[in-house]
Amino acid sequence: MRPRSMLLSTAALLLTGVAACSGAPETVPLPASSGPSQAAGDARDSLAATAALAMDKAYAALYSLDDGSGRPRNVVATVGGDGTWRVDVSGGALGGTADVTIASTAAGVFQCTLGSQSNPITSTCVKVAKPGKPVPDEYDPKVQRLFRQWLPVFTDRQAALAVTQVQPLAGAKGSCFSIDSISASLADPVDIGVYCYADDGVLTAARVGFGVLKITSQVEGPATVPLPGPEVAGPPMGMDAPPPAPDPVQPTGIVPSA
Repeated sequence: MRPRSMLLSTAALLLTGVAACSGAPETVPLPASSGPSQAAGDARDSLAATAALAMDKAYAALYSLDDGSGRPRNVVATVGGDGTWRVDVSGGALGGTADVTIASTAAGVFQCTLGSQSNPITSTCVKVAKPGKPVPDEYDPKVQRLFRQWLPVFTDRQAALAVTQVQPLAGAKGSCFSIDSISASLADPVDIGVYCYADDGVLTAARVGFGVLKITSQVEGPATVPLPGPEVAGPPMGMDAPPPAPDPVQPTGIVPSA
């Protein structure tokens, strides 16, 4: 089976497990038998070890994203064994009117259009960043950052992070970490919030500023993840809804005939 066909069939398999997200309660720190500084150090070490596992894990998983709008959206994350990856976000561009893919290969980071049953278009991709670089804000659906972008920060014990191990979010499995910044003068090094991981490093849930993400199904990942369509020239899709079409201009000086 060709890689692209494999990826499409994987996504179709995952989409059979869609489930709505439930609200997330307040996180509760786990009881610690030692002092606060030692407990914080243990949590930081545990997060770093988990993130290291996540960086080497190939998987494909379906998630539900509750952004507070009352209509949870589908997110499919696919990570290849060679480090390539893509994240498909329903309603992730043009103010929620277009599905979008963010994909990373050795050639760079791409934003791709994504067809669906209601919008059967041919996918095309536009390069938006060099390999390993973040997506510019104006083209950034944000969700993909939770899967890959923050892992090197989590493994860096010198990063300005405060880490506490907490009880799992409602409906989530695995170990959960509350992550905050310890520098008031710098921009937050990651999306601040709660991240939950399975023992093998797969992200099972996250609660950050733009919503609550929870896994609903998972399969093994492919060896590599190709782009969903050819690379083309042209501007990427923005995040804002397109302006409404202007009203048609009525011609003047014409009198309708009887």
